[in-house]
Amino acid sequence: MQRAFLSSFPRPALRSRRCPAPPHRRRRRLHAATADPTAPASQTIFSGIQPTGVPHLGNYLGALRTWVSLQRASPPDASLVFCLVDLHALTLPQLPAQLAQWKRESLATLLAIGLDPQRCTVFEQSRVPAHAELMWLLSCGASMGMLNRMTQWKDKSKSGEDPNEATSVPALKLGLFSYPVLQAADILVHSATHVPVGEDQAQHLELTRNLATSFNHHYGSTFPIPQTILSPAKRIMSLRHPTAKMSKSAADPKSRILLTDPPSTIQAKFASAVTDSFGGITYSPAERPGVSNLIEIYAHMNDRSDFATVAAELQDAGLSMKGLKERVCETVVAGLEPVRREYARVAGESGYLDAVARQGAEEARERAQRALDRAKRAMGLL
Repeated sequence: MQRAFLSSFPRPALRSRRCPAPPHRRRRRLHAATADPTAPASQTIFSGIQPTGVPHLGNYLGALRTWVSLQRASPPDASLVFCLVDLHALTLPQLPAQLAQWKRESLATLLAIGLDPQRCTVFEQSRVPAHAELMWLLSCGASMGMLNRMTQWKDKSKSGEDPNEATSVPALKLGLFSYPVLQAADILVHSATHVPVGEDQAQHLELTRNLATSFNHHYGSTFPIPQTILSPAKRIMSLRHPTAKMSKSAADPKSRILLTDPPSTIQAKFASAVTDSFGGITYSPAERPGVSNLIEIYAHMNDRSDFATVAAELQDAGLSMKGLKERVCETVVAGLEPVRREYARVAGESGYLDAVARQGAEEARERAQRALDRAKRAMGLL
């Protein structure tokens, strides 16, 4: 499934800023500098992920694999912009040294899965001040009513339902309430026309669209209205609690597969995956969430989404529940091996990671400043 685009990807040499850009990059910059900012003549694809260290399988199937597919399939004049949203990570307390390490691990993983810094811009959000500045401009037009309706805020502010998640409203931080506006700024400051998101982020993208529409109405056409690209893998569930999403914040490390887990670790995690005592292999997320989660993982790793058919094929193969876990494990190990191998190589070259981060930040700052200046001129600030 990960096949050629993940296997032994040669690391491209970083281009000096004084060297001519390759043809596709020259076309992309010319378009960005001269086009009507709201004209969808060519695509600008933007997406981001929080730097929590090495991503898990749910991150990969739900978002990251889509990024690589878009890189392969997009026309040469499309702009691809992928961001480590480290400012978003600050909505929860972070240990500085740990956050710095997680950022490096996340960047190394993005390169290991096949993102090519010669074809796309990969950068850290905090290195581009225009994100935060545009957030303030958008905040002045964002209503508290809109932000109160954000599902994640509502979940966090329901005190007493989950002592590990919920907190009384006075104790919650402003950053958690307003971060959807920063998310909107992340997208609009790069004039994105298309945004690949998971199902759980679709509401936030709708807020982005509303803010862009409102800004354009009040100040004139400034931002494109971004379109949603939904991932085929809506959500991958925890191996230990299959009614909850796979997450790095879960206490049990066996609940998730990290992209760099060695085969023995992956095998142990699948062996302990929660299933049920029913006979046979059938697909029914409501009645058999654990088994259905394994079927979905197996299907997605094989680029399929016909889960009921996949379940029937596995049943026809005469697999026991142990056999199902082993089959899924074998598929995941084989699919992630090229990523694990490339990660080990890239992570060991700190100079290369630093150069990628610097180059990405320079490219992102140049692009973002143009959009920010358009917005400031529209508002009378320039």
